[in-house]
Amino acid sequence: MPPAYRDIFAEWSPPIVLTGALILCGVIYVRGWFAIRKTRPVQFPAWRLGAFLLGLVMIWVAIASPLDGFADALLSAHMVEHLLLMSFAPPLLLLGYPVVPLLRGLPRIVRIYLLGPLIRIKGLRNLGHFLITPLVAWLAMNLVFLGWHVPAAYDFALEHERWHEFEHLCFLGTSILFWWPVIHPWPTRQNFAGWWLLLYLVMADIVNTVLSAFLAFCDRPVYGYYLKEPNAFHISPLSDQRAGAVVMWVIGSLIFLVPAIVLTFKLLQPRERHLI
Repeated sequence: MPPAYRDIFAEWSPPIVLTGALILCGVIYVRGWFAIRKTRPVQFPAWRLGAFLLGLVMIWVAIASPLDGFADALLSAHMVEHLLLMSFAPPLLLLGYPVVPLLRGLPRIVRIYLLGPLIRIKGLRNLGHFLITPLVAWLAMNLVFLGWHVPAAYDFALEHERWHEFEHLCFLGTSILFWWPVIHPWPTRQNFAGWWLLLYLVMADIVNTVLSAFLAFCDRPVYGYYLKEPNAFHISPLSDQRAGAVVMWVIGSLIFLVPAIVLTFKLLQPRERHLI
């Protein structure tokens, strides 16, 4: 193993709080999934359980595994980290239909006496519905995505660990909002479908493409952080930037375009006509 790799693995240790929180979340979901599966086995097949747990694993790999150490040294690794947080973990979590299993998995006293009164607050329910409306969710994810890739913000986050953690939280949280109208996890009512949903996905891909193309074709390194910090991998900052841009461009576009293609085929299928 090259010395640079060995140093990162030697310095890495799993963050106890984050790892514990993800494990606890998984346990709560599994407990609730088994409870609701007794009455809704068709709605909660085994693959939904697997999807949710895999989503938690993706979060852990992105920000708690040695990948985080590589992301501090290489922009390309940082882009992989962002993809896991924004494009892989959120859809997987939502495919698990997490709302009811997580509620059912909590201790009864917490569910009834702590969360119950909060859920009944009309203002909080309205806020939740507002945040997952397509326009708000689309703007939140894309503005956060672009905002944190502004050079000053990007460098600031890497230089300040707490802000870097906040950046990760922004990416994950707004991406969950973005994917919510696409997957509309039960018991959410679908209020945004058809060709509008196709436009929703394609416009997000355009934003990703524009940023990726700028990083790929720029003739100088955009982020000063990688010029100041020593690079043990002996990769030029410009080559690293272009590699990261390609990763973000290709994989990021596929994440948007594959669902868009599936939706297109679905919309083009003739609707069944029922004879009266």
